[in-house]
Amino acid sequence: MHFLGISGSLRRQSLNTAALRACIKLVPPGVTLSLADISAIPLYNEEIREQGLPAPVMTLRDQIMKADAILIATPEYNYSMPGVLKNAIDWASRPPSQPFEGKPIALISASPGGFGGARAQYHLRQVFIYLNGLILNRPEAMISAAHTKFDAQGELTDSATADQLRSVLTGLADWTRLVQAGQSAGQTAAGKVQS
Repeated sequence: MHFLGISGSLRRQSLNTAALRACIKLVPPGVTLSLADISAIPLYNEEIREQGLPAPVMTLRDQIMKADAILIATPEYNYSMPGVLKNAIDWASRPPSQPFEGKPIALISASPGGFGGARAQYHLRQVFIYLNGLILNRPEAMISAAHTKFDAQGELTDSATADQLRSVLTGLADWTRLVQAGQSAGQTAAGKVQS
């Protein structure tokens, strides 16, 4: 099973990217996690899209389609998600065949503040309602005071946070198996009806 991690921050020393890197080491057995790079995606412009999807967008769409599940880590900007993350989602979700449809997705967030990015997660949930992404409701990971939980090299140093992330990753793996089993059962049932 393969997860794709997407960070909502472009900063080299991003706490959210650091959380995703920590998750690479915390995934359950049989699961791999790779990270997407959204830094080269241009600002969304319909005139650009009419000329064809830019190469970085095509790469992201392909990564999303090939992944069994998505793990998004986002900071919170002004009570919501960062513009760069919304921009990447907007580009990736352009028709035809937007890749978030029926895709298991888990959200984590890291913030120096006390709410740990919770409001950004809630706004992301609203976006994925329309895109029919299948959000894992629980467990949740909202890392507050995140600047105290990673060292200067971006390594996670807090065992309770590691446990929290491990729980989300296990939950996402379980959720993905459940979704895939349901999709397989639905395809089998549809095949029987057609025959």
